[in-house]
Amino acid sequence: MATGPEYGLKKIVWQRIRETIIADCRKSEVWKILILDHFTTKIMSSCCKMSDLMLDKITIVEDLFKIREPVLEMKAVYFITPTKKCVDALINDFKVKPKYKAAYVYFTDYCPDDLFSDMKKHCAKSIRICKEINLSFLPLESQVFTCDNPDAFKSIYSPHSKDKDETMQKLADQIVTLCATLEENPGVRYRKDTTLDNAKKLAELVDKKLTQHYEIDENPKKKGKTQAQLLIVDRGFDPVSPILHELTYQAMAYDLMSIKNDTYKYKAKDGSEKEAQLNENDQLWVRLRHMHIAEVSEQIPKLVKEISANKKHADEKITISGLSQLMKKMPSFRKQLAEKTVHLNLTEDCMNRFQQDVEKLCKAEQDLAVGSDVEGQKVKDPMRTLLPVLLHPHSTHDKIRAVLLYIFSLNGTTEENLSKLIQHVKIENESEFILNWKELGVPIISSSSLFPFRKPSRRDRSHEETYNLSRWTPVIKDVMEDAVENKLDSREWPHQSECPSVWNGSGAVSARQKHKASGPDERRSGARLIIFVIGGISYSEMRCAYEVTQAVKSCEVIIGSSHILTPTRLLDDIQALSKAPMETFTIVEEKPSA
Repeated sequence: MATGPEYGLKKIVWQRIRETIIADCRKSEVWKILILDHFTTKIMSSCCKMSDLMLDKITIVEDLFKIREPVLEMKAVYFITPTKKCVDALINDFKVKPKYKAAYVYFTDYCPDDLFSDMKKHCAKSIRICKEINLSFLPLESQVFTCDNPDAFKSIYSPHSKDKDETMQKLADQIVTLCATLEENPGVRYRKDTTLDNAKKLAELVDKKLTQHYEIDENPKKKGKTQAQLLIVDRGFDPVSPILHELTYQAMAYDLMSIKNDTYKYKAKDGSEKEAQLNENDQLWVRLRHMHIAEVSEQIPKLVKEISANKKHADEKITISGLSQLMKKMPSFRKQLAEKTVHLNLTEDCMNRFQQDVEKLCKAEQDLAVGSDVEGQKVKDPMRTLLPVLLHPHSTHDKIRAVLLYIFSLNGTTEENLSKLIQHVKIENESEFILNWKELGVPIISSSSLFPFRKPSRRDRSHEETYNLSRWTPVIKDVMEDAVENKLDSREWPHQSECPSVWNGSGAVSARQKHKASGPDERRSGARLIIFVIGGISYSEMRCAYEVTQAVKSCEVIIGSSHILTPTRLLDDIQALSKAPMETFTIVEEKPSA
C-alpha cells in the first residue's frame, strides 16, 4: 500500500474501500474482476497496488469504457462514478447478453434517481449489491486531496461560464464525501471577499449538504458537529504564492521540470530514457520534498555515501557516472541506489535551471512579494526592483510573473503604466495573462473605490530563519496558524456553521471559555483543520499543511482544491478565461422534394 503517515488520507481511503468493496468480495470464494472508470482508476492507483487486490480475490482490473471479453464464470465488481456515461456502460454489459456472472456495483457518490431507475430497468436481475460509498475525492498525498477537476477554474471564474452553479454543486458534493470519509462533521467558515462571493456560496452549499448527509447517516454518533473546522477561501486571496519561483524541492521541480502525471523523465549516462514516479511510495521523496533545494543538494550525496560507506568509493565525490559504477559492483544495493540516482538527477536538473535563469529572478521576486529587501528595508520604488528583470533576456513567462508581482505589490497600477509594461514584455496580443486576474477579484488597475482590495494582515516572521531567496511565506500558512490558535477574525472569516466553542487545534481553550485547561486530559488531540481553496492550490501551500501539523502536533491540517497548480498552468488558465466557448451548431440535411 502507498506509504504515508499512520493516519494519512491515502490509508483512510484504502481502509474505506476495504471495509466496503473488499469486505463484500471476501464473502465469496469466487475470484472477481474489478471494473473502474477514469476517476476511480486514479483513486485506486493512489492508495493501493495490484498485489493488495490479488490478496482479496480480485484477479483482473479492467477499464469500464474499453471493449472487454465476456467472462461468464466470474463476478464483476464495478467501482464507478454515478454519471450517465458510466451507468450506460454498466447497462450495456448486461442489457442484451450478460458479460459476467453477476455485478456488484459501488458508486463514489449519490446516484441520481433517473440513472438508478435505468439501471434497475435493464440489469436488476444481474446486480447482487448496489451501494453509494461517499468517496468522490482523490487522495493525492497523506494530507492533500483534490476533486480532480482542473476545468472548475474556468467554470467558476470565466465571465462566459454557463456551468458555474453546476460546478459549485459538484465541488460541494465532493467536499462532503471527504468529510464523511474522515468521519467529520466540521464547523464551516469562509473568507469574506468584497468583490467575489464564491467562498460564501460554496460554504453555504457544503454546510447544507453536510446537514443532509448526517440526517440520513446510519452512524448516530455523527449527528452533531465534530471538533473540526472547514475553511473555504478563494484563489484571489493570495495571488503571489502560485506565481513566485519557489525553491523547495517539490515545488521547484514541478515548476522548472516537465513533470506530467507525477512522472519525471530523464536521460541516464548511457543515453537511455528513464522515468520515475514522484509519489509517497518513494520514501526518499517524502523525506526530501519539502526541504530547500540547498539542503537537498547536500543531503543526497550524503545518503549515497551512507549506502556505500563500506566501499572504497565512500570518500569520492558522488556523480551520476560514479553511481552507475556502484550499481554494477553492488547488486544488493541496486534498488536503493536507483532511488538515490533519480533524486540526484532531478536535483542536478533543478540546480542547472536555477543557475541559468532563476537565481537572477529570485531576489527581485522576493523583494516585490515581501515588500522589503534582505536587510528588512522597505521597497520604496517597486519599479526600480522590476526594471533589471525586464531588461534581462528572461523568458516571456518569467517576465510576466515578475510584472504580476509588481502589480500585486501595489494593489494595482495605472492604465498608462500597465500599457507600457505590456509593451515592454511584448505581449500586446496576449495581455490576458495579466488583465484576466481581475476575474479572480485581484486588482490590476488601481482603484479609488470606497471598498478597495485589502491584503490580508501578515504574521510577524522576522524571528524565523529563512534563506535570502525564500523569504516569502504563503498567506495560507498564516491562516492555518491563526485557525489552530483560535485567532481568526470572525469579521473576515464568518461562521457558516458554528464549531464547538472550545475548538482550537493547538489544544488551547477558546476565549469564550472562562476556565483554563488544567492538564493534558483537557487538551484535545487529533483535531482536524480542513482547508479548501477554490481555483487550485500550489505546492508551496501544500507544504504548509505539513509544516503546521508538524509544529502543532495535536492538529492535523488537510488541504485540498479542485486541482493542483503550477505557475505555467495557472497563467495558461488565466489567459483562457476571456475566451468565449466555441458555438456548436447542427447541420440539417434537407431531403429533396418529390
